[in-house]
Amino acid sequence: MKLVVLLCSFVLCAYAGVRLLDGDWFSVALWFVGAAVVHDLVLLPLYAGADRALVRGVARRGWVPYVRVPAALSGLLLLVWFPLISGRVSERYAGVAGLSADGYAMRWLIVTAVLFGGSAVVFAVRAGRRRRSADDA
Repeated sequence: MKLVVLLCSFVLCAYAGVRLLDGDWFSVALWFVGAAVVHDLVLLPLYAGADRALVRGVARRGWVPYVRVPAALSGLLLLVWFPLISGRVSERYAGVAGLSADGYAMRWLIVTAVLFGGSAVVFAVRAGRRRRSADDA
């Protein structure tokens, strides 16, 4: 069964690749290579350095995951939706989708605030439980 699913996923990927490369294959290949280079040479050192600074900068490391997870999710959303968040493709998006691209930046900020706020609530609840169990012992 796993082999059938794997083969089906390969067939689907091959179909998507043929459809994607049907038009301007050079631009698509250039985009993939550029994305890999930008990630490996620019983004990876940036977020690895930020994470290292976060871990080194705190004495108690109990809250580091509560910052890492929402920051990673917010960064991923920014990476995926950057053209709409920045407003650089608003007219083209409106022409293709028939919808306005206004408000993406505000929605991304709201989602980021909710992610960090939820993480802070989870941290506070868990810290309170730890404190109560330490007091009981």
